Amino acid sequence: MRMPATSSSRSYYRSRRARKRIANIVIAIVLIGLGIISLAPFWWMLSTSLKSMQEIMSFPPTKYPHAIIWSNYEHAWVSGRLSRYALNTLFLSCVGVFAHVLSNTFIAYGFAKIKFPGKNFLFSLMLATMMIPGFCTLIPQYILFSKLHWVGTYLPLTIPGFFGSAFQIFMLRQFYLGIPNDLIEAAKIDGANHFYIWSRIMVPLAKPAVIVIAIMTFQGAWNDFLGPLLYVNKESMFNIQIGLTAFRSAELTQWNYLMAASLIALAPVILLFFFFQRYFIEGMNISSGTKG
Repeated sequence: MRMPATSSSRSYYRSRRARKRIANIVIAIVLIGLGIISLAPFWWMLSTSLKSMQEIMSFPPTKYPHAIIWSNYEHAWVSGRLSRYALNTLFLSCVGVFAHVLSNTFIAYGFAKIKFPGKNFLFSLMLATMMIPGFCTLIPQYILFSKLHWVGTYLPLTIPGFFGSAFQIFMLRQFYLGIPNDLIEAAKIDGANHFYIWSRIMVPLAKPAVIVIAIMTFQGAWNDFLGPLLYVNKESMFNIQIGLTAFRSAELTQWNYLMAASLIALAPVILLFFFFQRYFIEGMNISSGTKG
């Protein structure tokens, strides 16, 4: 028989709900404050991109442009040859996405669902490569690509993607482990080979994880500065990140045009994440081997 709630218990639960409500309000205020702080650099870029150089160099600095100059974006696009650089960057990004999705999904399937001798050792060895800083391999890679006569081409920026990425393979493998083996066994009974299982079953089921890999690869290729700087020596082959340096010189930095060009270069990545954020957030749960 349930005892009726006493006034003391009701007051306890009421005060508990009040404390929880206050805690939620405090957390919300802190998160809003952190969000405003994180957006401050973006706002300063936007404000600077709409100012004249005279206003930018004035002191004290102004938070808002006195006269909005939209033509800064047109000038940055035309004088900076951003259309050519954007096409080059888009090509490198699309090839990189194709290469990484193709190789990582296939290699991860092998580590997750195919039994072969030394699989665990090879997987551990692959994970160990993530402990090596990328800067330690810059000189050996450059020597290798130089001997292959790849320097001055896009090959050093695209071909390595077909050999997979240790971190992305690990992420996809964790997702694949959450797919029941009975589904694969049923497909084998129906006569499906590994290529069919990989392309028609595993990859479609792992769509959230694949989208995460695609977004990460696209963002990395789009924002890559060091790679093109090392291997590309023709201006017509520059990507948009190197193209931004055209607005800087030893004598003067055109901050309004540089900020306008930087926002133009930033826009594709923001739009990509905005349209696919649901899949991105869902796919990040693969670290626990779950979906959704």
